[in-house]
Amino acid sequence: MRISLNGLYRVPSLLLANATLALIAAPAIAQTIEIAGVTIQPTTQGLEVILQTDSTAIPQTFTGSFGTTWFVDIVNSQLRLPTGQSFEQREPAPGIASVNAVQQSPNSVRITIVGTTELPTVAVSDRNGQVVLAAATDSPTATQPSPQPPPAIEPGQEEIEVLITTPQSGERYLVPNATTGTRTDTPIIDTPQAIQVVPQRVIQDQQVVRLEEALRNVSGVSFGGTSGSRGYDFSLRGFENAPIVQNGFRLYGEQPLAEVGTLQRIEVLKGPASILYGDIQPGGIINLVGKRPLREPFYEAELQIGNRNFVRPRLDFSGPLTEEGNVLYRINAIYSQGESFRDYDQKIRRFAIAPIITWNISDRTDFSVSLDYLNEKRPVDPGLFAIGNRPVNVPRDRIANEPDDITQNDYLSTGYDFEHRFSDNWKIRNAFRYQYYQYDYNFTSAPFLIDEETGDVSRIFAQQSSEDRSFTLQTNAVGEFNTGPVGHTLLFGVDLNRYEEDYLAFLDFSNPTTINIFDPIYGQNRRPNRDDLEPLGSSYSRRVNRIGVYLQDQLSFFDERLIFLAGLRYDNIDRETRPLAGDRDNQSDDAFTPRLGLVYKPVENVSLYASYSRSFTPNLGTTATGSSLEPEKGEGYEVGVKTELFDRRLIATLAYFDITKQNVAVADPDFPNLGFVIPTGRQRSRGVELDVTGEIVPGWNVIGFYTYNDAKVTRDTNPDFEGSRLANIPKHSAGLWTTYEIQQGDLQGLGFGVGFNFVGDRQGGLPNSFKLDSYFLTNAAIYYRRNNWQLALNFKNIFDVNYIESASTLRNANINPGEPFTVLGSITVQF
Repeated sequence: MRISLNGLYRVPSLLLANATLALIAAPAIAQTIEIAGVTIQPTTQGLEVILQTDSTAIPQTFTGSFGTTWFVDIVNSQLRLPTGQSFEQREPAPGIASVNAVQQSPNSVRITIVGTTELPTVAVSDRNGQVVLAAATDSPTATQPSPQPPPAIEPGQEEIEVLITTPQSGERYLVPNATTGTRTDTPIIDTPQAIQVVPQRVIQDQQVVRLEEALRNVSGVSFGGTSGSRGYDFSLRGFENAPIVQNGFRLYGEQPLAEVGTLQRIEVLKGPASILYGDIQPGGIINLVGKRPLREPFYEAELQIGNRNFVRPRLDFSGPLTEEGNVLYRINAIYSQGESFRDYDQKIRRFAIAPIITWNISDRTDFSVSLDYLNEKRPVDPGLFAIGNRPVNVPRDRIANEPDDITQNDYLSTGYDFEHRFSDNWKIRNAFRYQYYQYDYNFTSAPFLIDEETGDVSRIFAQQSSEDRSFTLQTNAVGEFNTGPVGHTLLFGVDLNRYEEDYLAFLDFSNPTTINIFDPIYGQNRRPNRDDLEPLGSSYSRRVNRIGVYLQDQLSFFDERLIFLAGLRYDNIDRETRPLAGDRDNQSDDAFTPRLGLVYKPVENVSLYASYSRSFTPNLGTTATGSSLEPEKGEGYEVGVKTELFDRRLIATLAYFDITKQNVAVADPDFPNLGFVIPTGRQRSRGVELDVTGEIVPGWNVIGFYTYNDAKVTRDTNPDFEGSRLANIPKHSAGLWTTYEIQQGDLQGLGFGVGFNFVGDRQGGLPNSFKLDSYFLTNAAIYYRRNNWQLALNFKNIFDVNYIESASTLRNANINPGEPFTVLGSITVQF
């Protein structure tokens, strides 16, 4: 097989992680390539690294560089060295500091060549089934580097075509593998459920500073606001309260307002997923994947400045802590402050820090310790309300509470991750997280009654505080083996969780205030003293114990052209609630949740899939007899097609889904208006999703989606509810973001970006009582990368569209205006 000869390009050390994309023609049927040996041979220009493989197939590789380090990732490959899953040789040739080979992931090998004083020039080629890396350096004593001719190509050696591109921080738009769907490092194309990944590169190109901005790139996601500035509320495929997990660990209760600057990527798994994550809503989960330590020194500093006095400095440092390179670290620190576009006196101030240390104890054992801390002070924003069948018609900066209402939120997560590989096929993983979240309202002026005729808003001073503590231990074992022609990836695990919540509330009924939303006069009454009030009887302490046991097997047939996924989980949840006034409530729930999936690949870059899965969520409330309710149960069917295009640089997923949630708590018709409920309600969500992300040609990246979602109430004891659309869920939504960076010439490094977001009309309230209009937002960016720095300028909501971003099942709160025209500029330096 002859690969086109295209010469060798010099790769300068521009950005710290400038990368070249090397594409090797993929075989018709993918097979795992075993690298059985690594040999280094000196040459007159430097050296050759020869990888001895068991196959004549040409692998797919991606190369990159940062500083004086050049690397190549060989996908769908595994190290099978006599010494284990790593190789290192120091100072193998003049100008070369070291050569390393490591098993980067279960299906990817990374080869690293580090120059002594400069970046080596490397040619990647194939020689009779062996991958050859020919490295050359300039003289280490030369004062001015001179261009190097390409290393000689020997007879019978085929040079691989190398195309130049420069993704920031070595990150591309396409992330081919994800762990969220199976808890194993599985190619997205082999997973029988829709998964969309928002990589770090997209977050950087769009200058994302809030999680909801990043998730505008994903189909089926609806942002429901921040629960009065306490925590996120997202809906997935129509179902609210989608859980947010951080590196696979969930904090129960309120969802903290996460800092995106510490993230490597965001993985969104759609559809019921209790098989791996226990009690959750059936729409899916959002997994925030943090940045991991790097093997080579990395230092990055960034400063963002925007309108409304926004300032956001950021630091990202990483590298080895020991000469041997077996202890690595990474630390991210971010501070931001800016004014809200709403009429508040208080600025939004946030500080986040996320250190992590990884100790590679041996070539088979790794241990990491991590910490994430976030502190923020921000205005309390309960949103607006509806008058008639529309949100109240006032300027978007108008507020219904007081301008100096403020909350302080603190989030801490710390723990460890341990992995030991008994062999190349069997490993055990154990991880622990302690998570703490606290919010504290300092007597905010809470609207509670709206006169829709006059616009008068009645308010009382309310103080709320909550402390959530979560202790989670996860242990699982992964094994790969064959039974005859059938390949298995077996996963068995146990999850343990202890959750504690202490909630305290005060209300001052003796000091009500009234403002008119059309002509408000603020500051009429003084805030009460907490010591003068008694806590509400509805304040409570809650303790929850969870245990989940699961088993999953991924079976592959016919050289992985047919993959069958089967799994089963058992969960038991014991909950005790102690109200400040009233009787203690104890509730115990358990459930079995299965998942079945099938993937068929008629050709290597196309997969047809189908899946069936279930979920469950404990119900709150009691029946008229005082008994607890059965858990809500979700059931989902999904069929779709996934394909990798443009030499597997872009992935597209088209999915049809049908999800039903049963046992929804609804009012007991035999005891109207007394607060008793029965679990007979039902909701259904059906629709089609299309997600696309990746690189079309070198330098041209794209991420986009389209969603059709018909989500509504199908059964309720109140006929007014039946047929109502689920709140804040559009039937139609779409988004597109694309960038192009000039690859050569005098303007090399200059890039442009443009995109839009469309959200169709939505209904608010349950039963539906008001309507939210559709909206169309336009965004753009321009940036320039040179050597080790970058300048960028982003424009968001260019046409200053006035729109409502989110609403809920309530009429008198949580209707949130969207952000107006915003400009963000940044300078990033890597050193």
